[in-house]
Amino acid sequence: MKINIINKSSHTLPHYETIASAGMDLRAFIDDVIVLKPMDRKIIPTGLYMELPVGFEAQVRSRSGLAAKHGISVLNSPGTIDADYRGEIGVILVNLSNDIFTINNGDRVAQMVIAKHERAKWNEVLNLSETSRGEGGFGSTGQQ
Repeated sequence: MKINIINKSSHTLPHYETIASAGMDLRAFIDDVIVLKPMDRKIIPTGLYMELPVGFEAQVRSRSGLAAKHGISVLNSPGTIDADYRGEIGVILVNLSNDIFTINNGDRVAQMVIAKHERAKWNEVLNLSETSRGEGGFGSTGQQ
């Protein structure tokens, strides 16, 4: 699939690191260092603008290494970039650790997955089909 993209940053385009990678890293495109204090959140610009085909979205997700090692997460993970959005891709990062975290220009701050999606049409009914689970939710199937 080809996707039109404008790159106003000084970094290479997002790319897959391995043949089996689902996501591509997004890099910070900033003039000055950004400091995230504990519980701070900021939108990190990437300098990227894209034109997704209708029926697709881009999901912005946390990088596992940043989350595990530093407590840095994408706040609304996964964030959705819709096919009709034409603005700059921004990443909402939050620092969930007790330590200050510094972001430099070019740092990999999130990953982006391109995903196909469906549009639903509601069929309003009075009853739903029965299942063995029924209304059980929020842990009803057990912990182990």
